Amino acid sequence: MAYITKSGDTFDIAAKAVYGDEWQAGKLMQANPQHIGVFAFDAGVVLATPVLTDEKDGHLPPWKFEG
Repeated sequence: MAYITKSGDTFDIAAKAVYGDEWQAGKLMQANPQHIGVFAFDAGVVLATPVLTDEKDGHLPPWKFEG
């Protein structure tokens, strides 16, 4: 899966568009280290968008993660 930027997009704007959550911008940055120095993207930059997995953070009960 990929996201194609629009002029002026930032990592948090892209994260909001892809994941519905701008707080996932860090995941996009990790997946696109070649663009880490970019503040605002030009139109047409292709960003890799990794699939997010549920993380066990200790705030959810154990049964939440049992399958």
